Parts: sequence; structure tokens; C-alpha cells
Amino acid sequence: MKEKSGSYHQSNNKHIIIGTLIATFIAITPYLFYLHESIPDKQVWNTFLFSYDSKSWQSANFAMWVLTGKLIPLLLIFIWFFTCRHWWYHTLIVPIVMYVYQIIEFFNTTLNYLDEFQLIYLIPIMAIIIPTIYLIRAQMFNKINETTKSMQELEDEFKVSPKNFWDKIKQYF
Repeated sequence: MKEKSGSYHQSNNKHIIIGTLIATFIAITPYLFYLHESIPDKQVWNTFLFSYDSKSWQSANFAMWVLTGKLIPLLLIFIWFFTCRHWWYHTLIVPIVMYVYQIIEFFNTTLNYLDEFQLIYLIPIMAIIIPTIYLIRAQMFNKINETTKSMQELEDEFKVSPKNFWDKIKQYF
């Protein structure tokens, strides 16, 4: 009997530690966003690790401001996606793909306009996600009309709850 309570205690401690790390990361995101202010306002930024040429951005400070404006929301949406317990969490894939596309385009040196025509590239993803979410919703409302289950019980029934991070990743492949 002690083994079960001991393993439960270890598992509970693990969840507390992970939750604390996630909460701490979320709490420091404003500071992470303003890291770009420590970067010089010149085209070439030299550090002891690397040299960054901002090329068409013309200012390393401005380029990093744009990058952090894309990267910080992406990281927050990833946290939301991997911690969300609702049936609709797959809709978060759409903004995730949008931010990933914007970050890839950020590194395109021949780019004249950032965030232009990105919706065209999101259409295939949206064509899969939106009907899937609609079908799940329709099934839920059909079951509501047929049974006496509450909305929360139906959400729990449709919820996919992998055991760990890698199980959550594997369900998409």
C-alpha cells in the first residue's frame, strides 16, 4: 500500500514541479520579450558566439524585436496547446502554424513584406482542422439530445488525454 502512495506522491511532485516551471516561464515572458532592447541598433551585431547581419531589416535591434514578437506568442500557444484539456484544443494548431510560417519567413532574406499572403498557406491546415472540430461539436450536440449527460461529461468523453508529452506528439503522426 505504501508503494502506491509513494508513487502517487512522486507523480504529484513531478506535476507540481512541471507546473511551477511552466508558470515561471509564463510569468517571465514580458522580460523575454524585452530582451531585444539589449541588442545594438546597428546592421551587424557581433557577439563572442556569432555575428548576425540583419540585411534587409537594417537594424539587428528591430529584427530581434520582430522575432520576439513572433516567438513569444508561439511559445505561449505551445504551452496552451500541450496543457489544454478541452476537446477543441486542436484549433490551436492554426495559430501555431501561422506563427511558425511567420518565423520561417522572418529568416527569408529576399523578403520585402513580412506576413503577406500567409493565409493562403494556412488554408490546407484550416481545411482539415475546422471541419474536424465542427464534426466533434456536432457529435457532442447529438449526444446531448440523445442522453442525459452534461456538457462537461461529454467534453471528458471526447477528450484525448495522452500520458506524457511524447504520447501527445505521437498522436499526430
